[in-house]
Amino acid sequence: MQLKLVKLTSEYRSHLTEMMDEWTAAGEKIVPYAIRKNDYRDFDYYLANLEVKEETDLLLPDSTFFCLDEERNIFVGAVNIRHYLNERALLNSGHIGDGVRPSERRKGIATAMIGLALAECQKLGIDRILMVCNKDNIGSAKSIQNNGGVLENEIEVNGVIEQRYWIEL
Repeated sequence: MQLKLVKLTSEYRSHLTEMMDEWTAAGEKIVPYAIRKNDYRDFDYYLANLEVKEETDLLLPDSTFFCLDEERNIFVGAVNIRHYLNERALLNSGHIGDGVRPSERRKGIATAMIGLALAECQKLGIDRILMVCNKDNIGSAKSIQNNGGVLENEIEVNGVIEQRYWIEL
C-alpha cells in the first residue's frame, strides 16, 4: 500500500464522493469534522470552504489533507491539522483530527496517515502535537501511540472520557 497526503482538487472529486458516500451509507459520524462541515455534493463550495484561513469563534486556521492509496487510486481517509491551539482546542480537540473510511479500517492506515500528518506539522513549524481520542476508541489510541504519542491525562467532556496524547517531533 502506497499512501500519500494530497490537497483536494477537482482531479479528486470522484475520490471524495466515493469515500464520503461510503461513510454516509455506513451511518457513521464522518471524521475529522473538517471534511463533514459542508456538503461534499456541492463540490465547488466544499472545496472553497474546506480549510479555515482566519480564526473564528469556533474554528482555527487549519490544513486538510486526504489520504490517497496510490496503488488503488482511492481516498482511504483524511487528516485535519490545526495550525495552533486555543484554550478550547487545547482541552479536547488537539492539533490533528483523523479518520479512516469504514472499509479501510484495521489495515494500519491510521498509523501511517498520522505519520504523514506529523511530517506536515513539521512543515508548519509545529513540533509538539496534541492528539485526543475517546478512551473507548482503542484503535485510535494505538495509532497515536504508534507515532510516539504519550498519554498526558484523561478528561471528561460531556460525559465522555477523552485521552490527551502529546507527540514530540
